[in-house]
Amino acid sequence: MANFKFSDLKKSSVYITPNFPVIETKRYKFKIQTVISLIVLYSLFVSVLVITILALTPAKQFIFVFENEKLIEQAEHIKMLEERLVFLSNELNHLASKNKKLQYAMMLATGDSIDTTSAIYDSLKHETRQNLPYGGNILHVFTMFWEKFFSDDSSQMKIYFIKPLSGFITREFEPENGHMGIDFSVKTGTPVVASAGGIIIFAGTTVDYGNSVIIEHNNGYITKYLHCSSLLKKEREVVEQGEILALSGNTGIKTTGPHLHFEIWKNGKPIEPKKILINLNSEEK
Repeated sequence: MANFKFSDLKKSSVYITPNFPVIETKRYKFKIQTVISLIVLYSLFVSVLVITILALTPAKQFIFVFENEKLIEQAEHIKMLEERLVFLSNELNHLASKNKKLQYAMMLATGDSIDTTSAIYDSLKHETRQNLPYGGNILHVFTMFWEKFFSDDSSQMKIYFIKPLSGFITREFEPENGHMGIDFSVKTGTPVVASAGGIIIFAGTTVDYGNSVIIEHNNGYITKYLHCSSLLKKEREVVEQGEILALSGNTGIKTTGPHLHFEIWKNGKPIEPKKILINLNSEEK
């Protein structure tokens, strides 16, 4: 068999013979150049026809509709992920700020050493630490009047604490069991008032105690109001005795029912609230 050469194509021909019985068989002869030219022209015609149909008719919408839907779906999914990422980033920053402030508030309560040059410490304490209000009710006015005229100077800065709300005491002060305050059993939504005047150093949510408020008073006192349903005051607000802080509730994981957990700390140590609350009735003492 002779070797095939590309130059031999010019001399080649294509024969077409019908494949059905006829009386006389005809053969059609075409040059290879003519066949190639016809194929190229046909391909160009088909391409131009398809492009024209896509450009001048809505056919392209039906042809690419599936691909467009997938692209739109992917774009929407990417946008949703970006929004979630921004939301989570903001939430993390917010929680980090809350946790930092709570850490400082708890360190104040426990008497641990803190960085007094911190901006958070300064924002919570420095601006309003001096001359905090002691109270706002008639009882406090009377006691202040009595001390001013009938007591010596050493008692001028004494603070009087009142109950944060009216309710039955269902659990006593049990520091040996980790219960650093007393529990008042009340319905959810009962107003919780400031036991004494001071500055709010924490007003936020924790996992264990839910919605909580911590107030710093003069003379090293701190009071805590835990498991509230909603908070009505913000951090760094100065409050007077008897002013509403929050509504009682059942938030946090360390709770078994609607109540208010109330604590009083003095110089970093918890103290028995019933020993210094001045408006307890005989049954509560």
